[in-house]
Order: sequence, then C-alpha cells, then structure tokens
Amino acid sequence: MQRLRDAPTWARARPQLGLGVLGVLGVLGVRPDALERALETITGPTILTVECGNISTGGFDNFTAVADLAQAHRAGGNPTWVHVDGAVMLLAAASPSMAAHVRGLDRLDSWSTDGHKLLNVAYDCGIAICRHSAAHRAAMSVQASYLEQGTSARDPMDWVPEFSRRARGVCVYATLRSLGRHGLADLVDRTARMSRRFADQLTASGRVVIVNDVVSNQVLVRWLAPNGDNAGLADTIMSAVRAEGVAFFSGTTYRGERLMRISVSDWATDEDDVDRATKHCCGTPPAQPPSRHLAECDHRAPSDDG
Repeated sequence: MQRLRDAPTWARARPQLGLGVLGVLGVLGVRPDALERALETITGPTILTVECGNISTGGFDNFTAVADLAQAHRAGGNPTWVHVDGAVMLLAAASPSMAAHVRGLDRLDSWSTDGHKLLNVAYDCGIAICRHSAAHRAAMSVQASYLEQGTSARDPMDWVPEFSRRARGVCVYATLRSLGRHGLADLVDRTARMSRRFADQLTASGRVVIVNDVVSNQVLVRWLAPNGDNAGLADTIMSAVRAEGVAFFSGTTYRGERLMRISVSDWATDEDDVDRATKHCCGTPPAQPPSRHLAECDHRAPSDDG
C-alpha cells in the first residue's frame, strides 16, 4: 500500500488499518508534477491524501489536478483512493469567495474535518464524509448474534469504529442551523479577513516576516530578533501575550524553523481583538524567554475548550 504525504493523524490511522509502516511514501506538499512522477513508480492499491487548509499555512492543494492524476492511475489498473484532510478549512467550500481554492474537491473520495475548529463545537467532534457508502459501511460495520441489525433504521454503529457513542452530531446540526448557509460563508470569510489583518499589521511593524501566503485562517510569523535568536523571541512574545490574557498563539515548527502560528478560529474574533493582540505582540517582551515546550492551539482565550 502506497500513501503520499504524512501527518500525525495518518501515523495513528495506519496501525488501525493494518498497514503498518511499510510501503509508505511521504511527500511534503502535493505538487502535481511531483505527484505525477511519484505515481509512475507505484503499482497496486494507492492512497493519496490532500489538504484543504494546511494546519500551519492554511493552504489548499490543487484538487482538480490530483483528481485527474488519480483517475489516470486508476485507469492503469491501480485502485486509488484520494482522501481530503479538511480539519482546518473544509468549510471553505461553503463560501463563494473561496471557490477557486476548493475546485475539484467534489471529485475526491472522502473528506474529514474537525467540528471544534471553525464551528467551535466540542473538541471530540470529528466529521467524516465518504462518497462510497458501501465501502464505508463494509469497513465499519460489525456483525454479532446479539446485535439487532438489518432493520430499516440507520444504525450509527454501522458507520463508525465505536459500538456506542454520544450524539456528537446534535451540536454540529444546531450550529449549522443557527448559522445558515450565509452565516457559514460569512464565518469562513471573516476568519480569513481577520488573518489578513493580523498579517498586514504585523508586517507594518517592521519586526516580522509573514512566512506563508495568507489564503485562509492561518498566519505563520517569523519574529526578527536583533541578536538573531528569532525562535527565542517568538517564544518570549507568545508567552507575554498569553500571560496578559489577550490571546493564545502557539508555536510550530515549519520546514525546520520555529515560528509563531496564528489560527483565527473563534467565531467571535473581530477587528478589535486583532488590533489589541497585535499591539501587545509588538510591545516590549519580558527579558527571560519561556520554555519552548508549547502546545499547538487555535487562536482563542486560554480558558476556552480546544
């Protein structure tokens, strides 16, 4: 089994799928030309995963190009499944302004996203959407003599790994009903707009470089330290902002570099929040840098869930 691109969630999924670590080909980012060359070296069943809103950059893969390549690979006799990791920005598909970024998404095999990000529901609410219902049910359903199955009712046990679980979907349904189609699109657009505001204001300070192309709700910030210790300065500033209770920015390592990560995910984040947080970031940091052992979290108050 070959799989292009690696991620922590995939590392956890491999043992559950029985794939182990053999036959895994990791690719950072999906460039269509590189993917085409890689697929030429692969025969047999193939899993591709692409990203709809990278956890660090907020970027999107070229879904149309990947769908075309997957179709050609299947035509060559290689069963191929393309999964979309949409943990951060699958909901971008709801916004007309993001249409160019999600074109071709509907041609892929399965999607997943986290309810706790843009929808701000409970942290344990993950969502999987699969276009192949028979394959999905065959992979998840379990038969036992003491179970009553085969009724006309849809049994959640046939579609998830657990035998029993609480109704996590209720809070998602309620949130979507409350927002409506236009409210959901506005939520996506607003988080992207606030992210660009962060990037613009921090750039104007002359103290940072914005590492990523801000296309959705993620901003990667390289703080420019006079002594060259950019990573230490980033940690110091993040610690100071948290201590003041203004915002919660997390550190991340991107292409080997320690950076500050801003993830605008809270529905309530507005211009005043951005302006206040930026002002605190650009103030004088404390003399002693904090520990660099920092958890990756969304942009929100420390007391919030998730």
